[in-house]
Formats: sequence, C-alpha cells, structure tokens
Amino acid sequence: MKFHSLRELDQTEGTWPTWKKHVTFGSVCAFTFLTNYAIGGLAPAFYILSLEFNKTMSETSHLLLWPILVLGIFNFFWVPIANYFGKRPVFVFASLLLCVCYIWGATAQSFESLLWSNIVAAAAGSSTEALGSAVVNDLYFVHERGAKMGVYMNSISGGNTIGPLICGFVVQSLGWRWHKWMAVIFTGINFLFVLFFVPETRYDRTSEPSLSANSSSQSISSASEEAIDTEKATEPRTKEYPGSPPSGLSPVPKKTFTQEISLWSGVPSDTNILKMFLRPFPMIAYPAVIFAFLGYAVSLAWVVSVNILNPFVLEAPPYNWKPQINGLVNIPGLIGNIFGAYAGGWLVDKFCDWRTKRNHGVFEPESRLYLLIIPFLITPAGCLLFGYGVERTMHWATLFFGYGMISVGLTAVPTITMAYVSDCLLPVNMDALLLVNGFKNIVAFGFLYGVVPWVEDVGYIDCFGTQAGLYVAIIGIFGGLLAVFGGKLRHITSQWRIII
Repeated sequence: MKFHSLRELDQTEGTWPTWKKHVTFGSVCAFTFLTNYAIGGLAPAFYILSLEFNKTMSETSHLLLWPILVLGIFNFFWVPIANYFGKRPVFVFASLLLCVCYIWGATAQSFESLLWSNIVAAAAGSSTEALGSAVVNDLYFVHERGAKMGVYMNSISGGNTIGPLICGFVVQSLGWRWHKWMAVIFTGINFLFVLFFVPETRYDRTSEPSLSANSSSQSISSASEEAIDTEKATEPRTKEYPGSPPSGLSPVPKKTFTQEISLWSGVPSDTNILKMFLRPFPMIAYPAVIFAFLGYAVSLAWVVSVNILNPFVLEAPPYNWKPQINGLVNIPGLIGNIFGAYAGGWLVDKFCDWRTKRNHGVFEPESRLYLLIIPFLITPAGCLLFGYGVERTMHWATLFFGYGMISVGLTAVPTITMAYVSDCLLPVNMDALLLVNGFKNIVAFGFLYGVVPWVEDVGYIDCFGTQAGLYVAIIGIFGGLLAVFGGKLRHITSQWRIII
C-alpha cells in the first residue's frame, strides 16, 4: 500500500471541502494547545506548590522540565506508529489518555503523583508535536502552509501563554487543582471532536505508481526531484503554488461517515514497523533538519526559562506579586507569539509569493529564511532586557517587554524552519519533522535542566546574555549560510541515499 497526503486530492474530487479540512486542523490544534495549557500553564502556581509540598525552586521546576523531555522523546514512538497504522488511531487514543491524565493530576495528593501525571500527559500530548505539522502538509497547498503552520505554532505556544494567564486567576480564587479540572473539561470536549471529526488524512493510491515514492530509497529520489534540487524541484512546486491540483489523478471513492470514523485504514505492504522506527534517524545529516531543531530548541528554551524563573522573581520580594498578577506577564508573551506567527507565517507566504514572481515563477524554499531577520533582531534584545531587568530590580514593565520580545522567536522561528524542512523533504516530511520536534525538546531540556543553578551561579545578566549570544550564532550565522548556500546544499544532498 502506498500512502500520499490529501494535498494531492484537494479540489480534485471535492471529497474534502474547505470546512472539513479546517475542522480537522482545528481539532488537532486544540489538542496540542491543551497539552501545553495544563502542563506549562501551571507555572504561576510553582511558588505556591513549592510551599505546599515543601520543595525547592529547582525541584518544583521538574513539573515542567521532565514533561518537556518526554514531549520530545515520545515523538520517536508516535510518528512511526502513525506512519504504519495511520494518524487517526493515534490521535483518538492519545487525546483520551490526555484527558485521563488531567483527572489524575487534579486528584493528586503528592508532588510525585502530580509530576508523573504531567509526564504521562506529555507522552500523550507529544503525538501532536510532529503529527500536527505533518497534518498541515497533508491538508494544505505550499502557498497556504506558512500561514497554517503559524496557526499551529500559535496553538503550541498559546498553551504556554494563555494557560499561565488563566491559571494565575484560577489559582488565586479556586486553587491550582481547578486549573487541572478546567483542562479535563476542555480535553473531554476535544476528545469528542477528534473521535467524530478527525478522519484519517492519508489514502491508498496503489494505482498511481508515479506518485508512490514515499518509502525506502525512493523517498529521497522523489525529494531530490521535487524539492531538494533547486532547478528541478521548483517546476512541480510552481505548478502547485497557485493552488491547482496535480493533473492525471484518478478519482478516489468517497468514504461514508462510518468508514471515516473507523480506526483502521490498513498498513503499508512495502515496509514493516521496525523500518518505520529506524527510517528517520539518518535524516539528521541534512543541514535543514539540523538548523530547524537547533533554532526551535533555543527559541523554546529561552521562553520556558522565563516561565520557570518568573514566579520566583515576581512572587518573591521585592515585587511580592500575587499569582493572578504574575500571570499577566503572559500578555506580552501572547502578543509576541501572535506577532511571531504572523511574521513567520502569513508575511513569509507573501514574501515567498513576491520572490517567486520575481524569479519567473520558480519557488525556492530558501525564500522562507530571509525573514528570520525579524526574530534575529528582536529575541536576543529581549533576552538582554529581561536579564538586566531582573538583576537590577528594574520596573516590571522592563520584564514584560523583555519576555514579549523573547516570545517572538518561539513562533516565528519554528514556523519558518519547519515549513522550510517540509519544502525540502516533502515526500518524507513527517520523518524529518519527527527529528526536528524530538531533538529540539531534548536539547531544550538540557538547557532548562541547568537554568536554575546557572542563574544562581552567574546571575541573570550573564545567563541571559549568553542565551542572546547563542541565539545570534544559531539563527543569524547558521540561518544566513543556509539562506545563501541552501540551494547548492540541497543539490549536493539530493545525491545521498541515506533513507532506509
């Protein structure tokens, strides 16, 4: 069985109307939002939880640190399972498990129980990390992916900003457990949407051998023709860019509602589950993948480091803020996320459209990278502003502005880089995005696990100053080199035969 994305079906048979794609995509976005809403959203309660359970600042931060690691590691489990059995059974099972874990967390009577409920919830929620971005490629055309990827990234980051914003008021008036109970209600509703309105987004195209280059060594051959070799890649991409479907596709029978909600859609006949687990790892050699996960990792780590540290800064002397007031720091964070998603999504799409017209209709994936200049300038400045603001006990507005500027990178960078990876490695994009999402969490965990002792040892200025320097090196230098030489690198790597 050869599976291909529904992107090839769009506007051909009419089996997937626009509203249906949006409902499917919206349900997946809600799933990933709620994962971060209940786990990362608990941050304003860290100071209270440290007192309730008699834990240090470093120990309390484990409520967020270990889930971040698990969110990355379990990508390597869910994506091969979804490749083999389909995305729908994974989403249905994982969304139900997420709801159960939040019930567990709301009733936890010890710190260890609360911690493990977050960890298992992260394992369930990790199913949307790489699969959610793959759904964007399944449902939408290349000229739509940037904006849709921006929406998806806002769903991830929004959980970490809207969650703490709401949690601060809930904790103060009702207690931290009600934050979890609210998540139970929302995830329960979302589970029903996933169960009834998220069909399988792959289909069987055994009759189209010319399109069946999605396994083994054929994957990279297809990638080199479609996306990796600049000159060859852009021809099919240019035809797709205006939104017209590929020609010569035979009609696919329309499924009944019962068939669409079935959890079984078959398995590939030309591979096995072991190969599915091993296939992604060789792709770590591709420069686009390395850059994407490093850029995403530092963007995530710097934002989460503020989430971990700010309750111990603003709820302690000399600020002495209450949790609901501390939660307001997420307002500039949310504004930064929205602006970053706009800049990395819609604005990049428009810029790419303009570049494509100037390039005589030829679309080059590197066009997306030029607007990395926006987070490159804003995010490091925000790191310096926040670091100096805390250490010099400056006005709270300094911390707010600093955090908002840091948050721009959390959505702008992955929105741009993940769309770039998808353009470069389209036939195997789910495997490539698995590496990006998996390794970025592992790298971010490494930074965040030591952020509290790092700050205690060197102070906020040196800590956040170093963060700014690392960000400049990765986004500025590495990103700049890819923007200039990415086309040549794709031409070289198109000759590699490293896909299992």
